[in-house]
Amino acid sequence: MPYRAGPRTRPISAAGAALLAVAALVGAADSGPAQAAAPAEHTRLVEYFPGPGAEPRQVTVPVDTPADAPAAGTARRAPGPGGTGPAVRPLQRTGPVSGRLDLVVMGDGYTADEQDEFAADAEEKLDAIFGIEPYRSYRGLFNVWLVNAVSTESGVSGDPTADDVKDTALGSSFFCDGLERLLCVDTGAVTRYAALAPDADVVFVVAHSAKYGGAGYSAPDLPPGSPFHGVATMSSGNERSYLIGAHELGHSIGGLADEYQYPGYGAYPSPEEPAAANLTLHRDPAEAKWRRWAGVQDPTGSVVGTYEGGGYYETGIHRPTATSLMRSLESPEFNVVGREAMIAGFYADADALTSSVPTARPVRPNRAITVRLAPLSGLADLRLTWYVDGRQVPWAAGARTTTPHALGVRGHGHRITATVTDRTAALRDPALRAQATDSLTWTVR
Repeated sequence: MPYRAGPRTRPISAAGAALLAVAALVGAADSGPAQAAAPAEHTRLVEYFPGPGAEPRQVTVPVDTPADAPAAGTARRAPGPGGTGPAVRPLQRTGPVSGRLDLVVMGDGYTADEQDEFAADAEEKLDAIFGIEPYRSYRGLFNVWLVNAVSTESGVSGDPTADDVKDTALGSSFFCDGLERLLCVDTGAVTRYAALAPDADVVFVVAHSAKYGGAGYSAPDLPPGSPFHGVATMSSGNERSYLIGAHELGHSIGGLADEYQYPGYGAYPSPEEPAAANLTLHRDPAEAKWRRWAGVQDPTGSVVGTYEGGGYYETGIHRPTATSLMRSLESPEFNVVGREAMIAGFYADADALTSSVPTARPVRPNRAITVRLAPLSGLADLRLTWYVDGRQVPWAAGARTTTPHALGVRGHGHRITATVTDRTAALRDPALRAQATDSLTWTVR
């Protein structure tokens, strides 16, 4: 799926391209395989979650009609209780925007007097999501921003019945395209509200409702110019709806494919190996891309191997475990293959090492250089090392503050480098382990 627009823009990843290609083949769950085709001009593809015990599905819905929302670039303030108050507030800020994944959460169906309730609901959902590994261990790579989207009426359309219509800031509505649990939003309004935050990599919309429902929009199905990976919607009052957000981040950050399948869909139609980390054509676990995990007892309850079915197809394609969060919301865990892809995705867009000392300007020999490590825990295992002109200074390992002089630098033109490496056991692929490294370099004047 496309990554951030702006300084850290990346093209659609191979995993995302493969996922979209498969998704384009999917129609209604009770029909046979459809012709490969993108959604029609005035429709978009979303992921639909019929209920906590049911597997998700891909459905096509009409493009929304833009609702009233602030224009991008306007002041970052909007009416709150009493007509004043900040439109954007940090719920969690662990580092600079340039070095973090920025998650923007906004509520819909909350009036001006209910913005504190929205903040409490949002925090509850996020705590639940960040209770799942690897989000729990790598929460320190995220900034979280709350955006006040003030609605005229409390609640959202389609709750409790299809003929209940509410005037809300983001146009949230159950019974989207006739599907009761499909919770659609006006993605144009969402995009403009998200632009109020300092940055947005992923957006969550928390709808003011106790009714179960949600949806997932991938970046290609958002309005042109949307700078974030994807949008997930979920109801505020249902205790299981947070799993929708956790699943959608699997797509947008980890590039993971869906592991579920549709009855009646036969063999996987392509002879090409899927790029997504959690699908393979190989039946033999020793040949699968996750061969380093083969035989491992997985946190989802099964042994890592090759289980037939996934990517919406029943045969010819294999997934790593019997179930996982990418297959069913009944399984609130990523398998080890998914965890590895997620951690790699975190490091593709966030840095575990930052410093307030600019690297663009030379530093004096006695200038104190202080670095900061992201506050990671659990699965993460950060190791900090220092180098002078490419040679490691062993005794300085782990030091958060030092000077070029203390590192033995005499004279000018030398290069000081701080490097942090995550030696987590959750990364077994050498290529991914190599990516879990961040460095900063200063030149001594």
